[in-house]
Amino acid sequence: MKTGAILLVGGMGTRLLPLTLKTPKPMLQVAGVPFTEHQIRKAASAGISEIVLATSYKSELFEPYFGDGEKFGIKIKYAVEHSALGTGGGIRNAAKLLSNCDQIVIFNGDVLSGHNLKGQIEFHQQSKADVTLYLTQVLDARPYGCVELQGDNQVKSFLEKMENPISNQINAGCYIFNQDVINQIPADQVVSVERDTFPKLLSSGAKVFGYLDNSYWLDIGTPAALVKASADLVTGVISSVATPSHTADALIFPTANIGAGCEINNGSVIEGEVVLDSNCQISGSIIGKGAKIGANCKIIDSIIAPGAQIEAGMVVLTNYLGF
Repeated sequence: MKTGAILLVGGMGTRLLPLTLKTPKPMLQVAGVPFTEHQIRKAASAGISEIVLATSYKSELFEPYFGDGEKFGIKIKYAVEHSALGTGGGIRNAAKLLSNCDQIVIFNGDVLSGHNLKGQIEFHQQSKADVTLYLTQVLDARPYGCVELQGDNQVKSFLEKMENPISNQINAGCYIFNQDVINQIPADQVVSVERDTFPKLLSSGAKVFGYLDNSYWLDIGTPAALVKASADLVTGVISSVATPSHTADALIFPTANIGAGCEINNGSVIEGEVVLDSNCQISGSIIGKGAKIGANCKIIDSIIAPGAQIEAGMVVLTNYLGF
């Protein structure tokens, strides 16, 4: 069976402001590469041969980096939404560009996950499902809403955010749709896959299954989460074939200039052409390309924008400077 994919990368990323003023969320650097690269390489590793990036906000920034996908081992196409169509409308719009597929994997563009994608695809086929949702368990489901399963892992209900969730299983942002299910989504209309498509499928008796995987899962929608995702990838808490090779618990680009006495650890990333003056402490942070950091600075759990300049002796704690 042929499997294609759609990556939903059209959002503005308002929770990530000011980081997203000039750069769309999926193109922000995480462990030394744009976040979207981690997802594209994951799709390629699972045997998916073609993916459509469903873009909108700053759509012109994706293709110059990813091109036709040849260097990533997957064919990449681009669908641009000129007005927001919602998740369902975006999926329907992007699916037009895919070659004939039996099933289509849909990725949310803001989730870092260690889940077994190949296993989810196999489960979908074995279950003869119409739709299979990747689910994960969280300690507190209140911010997400939850998904209730029946005995055979068939989805019983989708529940909105509530104060006392009846389940701690949440929709983790990776779905597999059979092609004919996507064809049923109204074209060129605003549709929410969560609020419109899934409930309609359940009420019509469609076979909607949940694939439960409690591997690493993180919504990277806030600056603090983005910093954590990057550090976790560098330190090996979660692995990605897109993370550049590095030693110890830091990723330092070869063109960075590191002064004497600097201590760099806890998953920090020092990008290319950074100048780090002497005796700096960089912990769990991302220092953007070309930034200049004065002597004796301490930067912890923070992001310094590309090209920014930080004066000597500054202490930066959980902050995002230069954007």
